[in-house]
Amino acid sequence: MSASVNPVLAGLACRCPNCGEGALFSGFLTVTDRCDACGLDLRAADSGDGPAVFIILIVGCLMGFGALITEVALHPPVWVHLVIWLPLTLILCLALLRPFKGVMLAMQFHNRASEAGGRDL
Repeated sequence: MSASVNPVLAGLACRCPNCGEGALFSGFLTVTDRCDACGLDLRAADSGDGPAVFIILIVGCLMGFGALITEVALHPPVWVHLVIWLPLTLILCLALLRPFKGVMLAMQFHNRASEAGGRDL
């Protein structure tokens, strides 16, 4: 791994964790087989359920507290909560999923985890 590439910034930008140049994803969440810039083999990369768990916890807290504060302050009908919080939850989850997966994969390569590093620990 290149010493100048910050794994968190490369992951947030959805770039190769080795060079920081090539695209990490070939689809919305499909990891590309090889980096176009440096040729790093990314087939072994697997973030598992980690990004989804973090997003559920973060977005769940934000939406739960937002709905609670809205209910206490304004007492809107239930349909207002549904119209506001359901789409906002969906948008936030989809917006955060790709960068969080990128960071998890970049950290996996940075820390030479066995799945991504190509060796058993």
